[in-house]
Amino acid sequence: MNNRHPIKNHTVMSQEYAMVDGLQTVAEAIELALENKVNVLFVNKRNDDDEYGMVLMSDIAKKVLAQDRSPERVNVYEIMVKPVLCVPGTMDVRYSARLFDRFGITKAPVVENGKIAGLVSYHDIVLKGMINRSS
Repeated sequence: MNNRHPIKNHTVMSQEYAMVDGLQTVAEAIELALENKVNVLFVNKRNDDDEYGMVLMSDIAKKVLAQDRSPERVNVYEIMVKPVLCVPGTMDVRYSARLFDRFGITKAPVVENGKIAGLVSYHDIVLKGMINRSS
């Protein structure tokens, strides 16, 4: 029997993301990503009944660059993934890894009290979660 305490998402999550508005242009979003040295942008909810969105640099490459669209003329809402699959901070990272596998994703926002509190990824789960588990 395993007596170890489960490692939770809020223990391994990172703050390597920035928040953007869906009405911002992709050029503005890229500028924000560069300023904050991040490659994940979460899109704010428009109201309490809305859901969060997410834009990765790969989304920009595929949906703007590869299609020869102008980043100054494309809004974030046009290329974002929404709704984004969110995970609770109290969820065991093993379940997050299973969820990632099931849905073919590699990262997700961690939501606590209805707000994004961080970002969890396979990278965080393996490097931070496995180290904490062996302690």
